[in-house]
Amino acid sequence: MATRTLVLGGARSGKSAFAENLLADAGVVRYLATAVLDPTDHDFADRIAGHRDRRPAHWSTVENTEPAAVLADPAPATLLDDIGTWLTARLDARAAWEAPRGTVAPDCDGLVAAVEDYRERLVIVSPEVGMGVIPATRSGRLFRDEIGTLNQRLARACDEAFLIVAGLPVRLK
Repeated sequence: MATRTLVLGGARSGKSAFAENLLADAGVVRYLATAVLDPTDHDFADRIAGHRDRRPAHWSTVENTEPAAVLADPAPATLLDDIGTWLTARLDARAAWEAPRGTVAPDCDGLVAAVEDYRERLVIVSPEVGMGVIPATRSGRLFRDEIGTLNQRLARACDEAFLIVAGLPVRLK
């Protein structure tokens, strides 16, 4: 069985670049980009462009994707970047920001099951949260709680895990 790797880190920690580096010798890589581009958000558009520019031209990119469905179709190497933007989109789609906790549980269950069933090389990028101030808003606390639980489940499903701090990888598992 191929390796499943979870790469965690804070904003601007270098987690995506580290994850991409893990697959530098993999040949063709399927890149699952979960971010949804908002044309009015120029800062986010610049960040997405930076990710696109950094990827090798021979990698295939699937954008605005539902990862569980894509993972049902194996590829030699897949990079899923990132779980935070995917979870935000699921919270939006289910109007879950003001709903009870667990509203996105079916989505998270589907993703974790797809990761557990995946038998090819897989690298997953996700934000690690909760290392700072308690969010002042309910939506911030909801996201923190949901991503924290999901990260724990993904870490159990993966063969290895790294935490990226200031661009430096720390092997967790």
